[in-house]
Amino acid sequence: MVKRVGVTGHRGLDEMTTAWITDAIRRELESTAGDLVGMTCLADGADQIFASVVLAVGASLEVVVPAREYRQGLPQDSHGSYDRFLAAAKAVHHLDHQQSDPVAHMEASTFLVDHIDVMIAVWDGLPSRGWGGTADVIDLARQRGKPVTVLWPPGATRA
Repeated sequence: MVKRVGVTGHRGLDEMTTAWITDAIRRELESTAGDLVGMTCLADGADQIFASVVLAVGASLEVVVPAREYRQGLPQDSHGSYDRFLAAAKAVHHLDHQQSDPVAHMEASTFLVDHIDVMIAVWDGLPSRGWGGTADVIDLARQRGKPVTVLWPPGATRA
């Protein structure tokens, strides 16, 4: 049976938090029985960490691209990894938005939630800083009956 795992989470993670989150996601994915598909929007931070672990454990990667201008809205230093992960994806779902804005991001998160079995959330437990943030996506997943595993090690920080 194929298990579809999605991710939502924070951006702007420091080096130590990135290492902790990488290990935590690896443990989560390695404990999953059967074939695995990881779904992400490939934002910098948790999404790209998740994508790297999905590929490292030999699982398939699917990407949801919220808007045609999405890549341009990401930090310049994440463009190379975004491109590599996008090229490695077994499937890419492009949404029909031009601008990379909260509406496009939340629609992409809704698409992701509707196509997964479980969610991994890299979340500090705080409310979203703007509509469509991590807390909002977690609320949506829970409303739709998707199990959510929250990963946030003690001492973790974000910008």
